[in-house]
Amino acid sequence: MTNYDQIFQDAILSVKGEGRYRVFTEIARRRGHFPEAIRYTETGEPSDITVWCSNDYLGMAQHPKVTMAMHQAIDQFGAGSGGTRNISGTHHFHVVLERELADLHGKEAALIFTSGYISNEATLSTLARILPGCIVYSDSLNHASMIAGIRNSGAEKRIFRHNDVAHLEELLKQDDPEAPKLVAFESVYSMDGDIAPIADIAAVAKKYGALTYLDEVHAVGLYGPRGGGVAEREGVVDMIDIIEGTFAKAYGVMGGYIAASQNLVDVVRSYAPSFIFTTSLCPVLAAGALASIRHLKSSNVERERHQERAARLKALLKEAGLPVIRSESHIVPVLVGDPVLCKKISDILLDEFGIYVQPINYPTVPRGTERLRFTPGPLHTDAMMEELIDALGEVWERLKVRRAA
Repeated sequence: MTNYDQIFQDAILSVKGEGRYRVFTEIARRRGHFPEAIRYTETGEPSDITVWCSNDYLGMAQHPKVTMAMHQAIDQFGAGSGGTRNISGTHHFHVVLERELADLHGKEAALIFTSGYISNEATLSTLARILPGCIVYSDSLNHASMIAGIRNSGAEKRIFRHNDVAHLEELLKQDDPEAPKLVAFESVYSMDGDIAPIADIAAVAKKYGALTYLDEVHAVGLYGPRGGGVAEREGVVDMIDIIEGTFAKAYGVMGGYIAASQNLVDVVRSYAPSFIFTTSLCPVLAAGALASIRHLKSSNVERERHQERAARLKALLKEAGLPVIRSESHIVPVLVGDPVLCKKISDILLDEFGIYVQPINYPTVPRGTERLRFTPGPLHTDAMMEELIDALGEVWERLKVRRAA
């Protein structure tokens, strides 16, 4: 007889043996006081902490316009959506939100999903399956959701070296010029914080007749005059066929979306199982996302403060001789290079200093590049930064961690 439990136990022991077993930190964010939060230990004891690893990049989950819109929506419409989009679950807020997103990205239409992961998986798997003989060209550092979508499509795929336009062109040149093609990449890569050469990639894609698919989840709300992302900032939106984004980061809520031509969006709406057979986004979430997007379309205060805070933290880390990885964006990674040590540093910072930064280990990043990933936001103060630098310096000395070269 198969010992199922033993198989499960062995699989977990394998992960633990590699030093990459994931432990969830239980916290309660304090409304109106973010990035401060309360942490609960296994015994239920609460303690005050400062969160340094949240994807709520601008603190919009705390913004009064967002919370008020969500309060009003739940008071007026209740909690759930009541069904799939096809069966009683298309709420007025869904329709208005999709129009707002199409406008944000200068596209004909948009479609919302329950998460950014699902929007990537559903769209890429559907498009590559619908296009006969499609070949997908994927950046080597694309997110797991993009990889899953490409794999689930069953289409042929080519992996080009990260942000390497020449390698992409080399691959495109080798394939049948008549075959449908799709080039999938991200604008801001969330672990290293680098930014893709969007215009160059799009130009090469168009040269060989390929559609372009751009994941802007770590950029929407944060870049561009209206928060349309890096493509908007660089004035290349028209070069991109499909823009994918999320409400769960800069916009502070939950959900994902695509914006593209009317026909392309309609194909995904009509053929993607993970859209068709999923209960639609709760109206309260759609209301919050709508309020957040509308605010950030007209306000640059949050974006400017965000960029200043990121630059400030990078400078402080560099001055302290800590191994901050050079980053073009708001992502601030500090290299550790060992999974066990990375977890130990994170634990000490949390237990002794009340500083919460999650260790990032394989498979999220390659082995040997384990790191602490900081995401400073507009609400992180100078005092918080000074406390962080002091704590990191003390832990680095105590554990004899390698300093910056």
